Amino acid sequence: MLEPRKPIQYFQLDSTESKPIHASVIVETPVSLTVNGEVWVSMMCTPVLLEEMAIGFLFNEGVIDSMDEVVEARLCEHGDNVDVWLTHAAEKPSKWTRTSGCSGGMTAVDSIARPRSVAAPNGYVLPASGICHLIEMLFDVQDLYRETGGVHTSALTDGERIILSAEDIGRHNTLDKIAGMCLRQNVWPARRILMTTGRISSEMLQKAVRLGAGILISRTSPSSLSIELAEKWGITLIGYARRNKFNLYAHPEKIMQEVVIK
Repeated sequence: MLEPRKPIQYFQLDSTESKPIHASVIVETPVSLTVNGEVWVSMMCTPVLLEEMAIGFLFNEGVIDSMDEVVEARLCEHGDNVDVWLTHAAEKPSKWTRTSGCSGGMTAVDSIARPRSVAAPNGYVLPASGICHLIEMLFDVQDLYRETGGVHTSALTDGERIILSAEDIGRHNTLDKIAGMCLRQNVWPARRILMTTGRISSEMLQKAVRLGAGILISRTSPSSLSIELAEKWGITLIGYARRNKFNLYAHPEKIMQEVVIK
């Protein structure tokens, strides 16, 4: 079975010397998704939570809505294919679009179409200090990142605790893995906030909406299209979140202001 990390040796150089370093690097590998016996797509990913990723991908693509539609999801013995059998026929998309995600994500979803959501945002608000606290909690679940670097982390929270988290070399894969965990574990908190270390592009926003998240927080930037869609769909979009500050790009009314805006 494939491992998510690989031991390596490299040389570290400065102006006076070089020295060998023993460390680990994140694994990137192709894993194919087979649906009802037909190979649909191959995804570049980190080999952990692969069955969850496959189920979550089908959910985020709108192929399934619940685990009741999944007969079986099984990772093959070599770890390079997930075989998913459904209770119904599913038509393989005739065209896949390569997303802007690192490692080359694939989707058949219209880039500006609002996906069906499993729950409508319920109008909850958070204090500004709560965002900074959540970012600290995100750091705590970045296990692979601390070992290897070069990996994205996303987490589902209810605003008070981390409920689920996933790591992958592809930021889009992390949200598919979270969706798969929600389905397999039947975990659907009433208040859903998603955090990620990755850039927020349109497909990341669509996955968040599909999961019913009313607030999406990133350690880095949103794209212009994701801001437009967040405004249109009522999603609070936060970028460049740090322990002491963040940027609000869409629907700031959900964040209670505790400081004077200058």
